[in-house]
Amino acid sequence: MTPTLGYLLALLVIVFIIDFTLRALPFKILEPLRDSRFVSDMAVWMPPGIMLILVLSTLSQGMQVAGGRWWAALVATGITVVVHLLSGRKLLWSVGAGTVAYIALLNWL
Repeated sequence: MTPTLGYLLALLVIVFIIDFTLRALPFKILEPLRDSRFVSDMAVWMPPGIMLILVLSTLSQGMQVAGGRWWAALVATGITVVVHLLSGRKLLWSVGAGTVAYIALLNWL
């Protein structure tokens, strides 16, 4: 059974309303708290904290999968950090260099 055009449009409108509301709600809730010290501290510490969690999760899973080649992920991570800091925090350069280093280490060593 194929859904009708009206059904699909109604579904899209409902999804749009739910999506828009869920994306706008945090901004509306945080609006009166903008001058709060807690929110300021969270704005400083949350991005690096989330990145740390993602890196540790990725490395731990990568080490389990890679077996004896776990060192390649650590070396590539180090290269990524060094390039990121030396290039003036240019994300494309650091991610590109880390990816190339990881692939090269896996294939050539």
